[in-house]
Amino acid sequence: MAQQEKKLKLYSHWRSSCSCRIRIALNLKGLEYQYIPVNLFKGEQLSPEFKKLNPIGYVPVLVDGAMVISDSFAICMYLEEKYPQHPLLPSDLQTRAINLQVASIVCSSIQPLQNLAALVGRYIEEKVSPDETIPWAKFHIENGFEALEKLLKDHAGRYATGDEVFMAKFPLLSRLNEAYNGLPQFQNAMPEKQPDAPSA
Repeated sequence: MAQQEKKLKLYSHWRSSCSCRIRIALNLKGLEYQYIPVNLFKGEQLSPEFKKLNPIGYVPVLVDGAMVISDSFAICMYLEEKYPQHPLLPSDLQTRAINLQVASIVCSSIQPLQNLAALVGRYIEEKVSPDETIPWAKFHIENGFEALEKLLKDHAGRYATGDEVFMAKFPLLSRLNEAYNGLPQFQNAMPEKQPDAPSA
């Protein structure tokens, strides 16, 4: 591993799936980082100090020297460009495009519907009904999973788009999840292994 001038800093929450994606990416690339917990339940992400790092008030945020990057997709792309060892994207253009499409579906069509802002932010509850929040999110998340199943059926190997781990990650989805969870880089990024996770 190349010597890093300044240690990477990851502002994260143990239960955040977006933060988990970045922990996995950092682990896959073999990059050391300082974990800085942000307690979403206490609203630390809404503090003026944190909003200087990310004006929208979401985790993760990666600090690399003077560079501050938020949003898991942008962070993955930054890591891919700056730290090319252990690529997150395949070199084959078609497989790369499928990986980016899958990552985009997860980041923009599935994940946002299960985060605190969507479920606790009360928007659906206020606009439709308190009883519709979870069914609404479940409907859209399942729609995204069905799209992923169809998209990946002709591309999956041991992992989503072949036999190497790249950015995309799901019968097919369950099998892929099991394969990914067998890797130490994924195991070490799991929520329960983070320093701010509650003790059992």
